[in-house]
Amino acid sequence: MTTSRSDILSPASNSPVRTAWTRVPSPDGDFDAFLALPPAGHGPGLLLLQEIFGVNAHIRGVAEQYALAGFTVLAPDLFWRAAPRVELDYVGADRDRALALMRTLTRDQAVQDMAASLAALRARAECAARVGAIGYCMGGRLAFTAAALCGVDAAVCYYGGGIAGQLDLVDRVHCPVQFHHAEHDASIPPDAVASIEAAMAAVPAGAQAAFHHYAGAQHGFNCWARSAHHPASAARALGRSLDFLAPLF
Repeated sequence: MTTSRSDILSPASNSPVRTAWTRVPSPDGDFDAFLALPPAGHGPGLLLLQEIFGVNAHIRGVAEQYALAGFTVLAPDLFWRAAPRVELDYVGADRDRALALMRTLTRDQAVQDMAASLAALRARAECAARVGAIGYCMGGRLAFTAAALCGVDAAVCYYGGGIAGQLDLVDRVHCPVQFHHAEHDASIPPDAVASIEAAMAAVPAGAQAAFHHYAGAQHGFNCWARSAHHPASAARALGRSLDFLAPLF
């Protein structure tokens, strides 16, 4: 089949979402964060927490996706102390480096950076009163941490590795939390998911938990740049996430 010139697609250059890198002040020094503003120019805040691969093209794409839905999105560079603005691939030496960078980030540092990012987000004129957190992989764990320690109004955790190891935070969660888990996830086995569900069953009514499981999906199913991408699961999870976060408006 011959492809005509009209069949060749090029990236849109007229997106109504405005994006920029901005600086966030913190006790340890200023760091970068990726900002995506909604078409209306203002909306609820959404703290977007990265995978171990940095604030890369996928995370920036997710920021624009949620900005199109009406959120003012800020994705902080959480590896700024060791490798500012790093962007890594998902396999090989890049994956090894990503895992090493993850090990350099302590919970105290992450909480400090999330608190600083939330303060910067809330201070922006484009950010409405309520703010949520959403994260993927490492960021999924950190979204859970933010629900317990950073005062967000809602949190969404995609395949958050390590949540089962910090269930001591459950009694400090005072906002709704949504969890997305893949059927086939070597990083988060079924017993880990079950322990999270059991622990979250005891939270107060205002901090209710919602769990969604994706048959046939693997860890990282939301990321269109990974071999694990599972479009049907990603689509269902996006719809559920948007519905869950809609009360922030």
